[in-house]
Amino acid sequence: MIPRPHTQMDDQIMSPENLTALIGFAFVMSVSPGPGNFLLLASGANFGIARTIPLILGISSGFLSMVFVVGLGLGEILERFPMAQDVLRVICFGYILWLAYKISQIRSLETKDQTTAQPIGFVQAAMLQLLNPKAWTVALIVTVTYTVPSAGIKGLLVMIAVFALVNIPSISSWALFGAAMRSFISQGKRTRIFNIIMAVLLVASMAPMLLPI
Repeated sequence: MIPRPHTQMDDQIMSPENLTALIGFAFVMSVSPGPGNFLLLASGANFGIARTIPLILGISSGFLSMVFVVGLGLGEILERFPMAQDVLRVICFGYILWLAYKISQIRSLETKDQTTAQPIGFVQAAMLQLLNPKAWTVALIVTVTYTVPSAGIKGLLVMIAVFALVNIPSISSWALFGAAMRSFISQGKRTRIFNIIMAVLLVASMAPMLLPI
C-alpha cells in the first residue's frame, strides 16, 4: 500500500468551522439557566462580584476538568455503567438541597452570622459540577463533537482553552447581574424573599435531571 502523503489538514487541531461551532455551543451552554448560574446570581446579589470569583472559577474548573478526564477515556466507563449516573443523580440532588438551604438562610446583606453568610467557595462549586450527571453528559458531547482524535491531548487542551475563554465571561454575567441587584434587595425584607426564591429556583432547576429518560 502506498502511504498517504502528509497534508496540512493532518496538522490542523481545529477547523475554523469547528471553532465557530464550539464557541456557539459553549456560549449557549454557559448562559442558559441552570443550578450553577442560579448560584452565581444569588451569590452576586448577596456577596458582590469580588467574593463570587471563587464560585465562578469553581464552576468553570469543575466542568472543564470533567471534559479533560472524559477526553482521556473516563466517558466510556460511565457509559458502560449507567448505574453510576443514577448514584450521581441522587447525591447531586441531596447536595443541591443543602446549597439551597444555605441560601435560604441568608436574611440580610449585613448579617453577622458567619455560619449562614459565607459565599459558596471554589471546592463546593467544583463538587457541584462533578456530581451532576447531566454535566458529565455535556462533557462527553463536547469531547466527542469538537476534538480531533488525530490531534491527541494537544487538541483536547486547545478545545478546553477555547471553551474556558467563552465559559468564564458568560457565567460571570449572572454574577454581575446579581451584583447589580444588591441595592434593590438590601431594602426591608427583600433579601430574605429573594434568597427563598433563589433556593426554590435552584431546587426546581434539578427537576429535569430527576425525570426518567
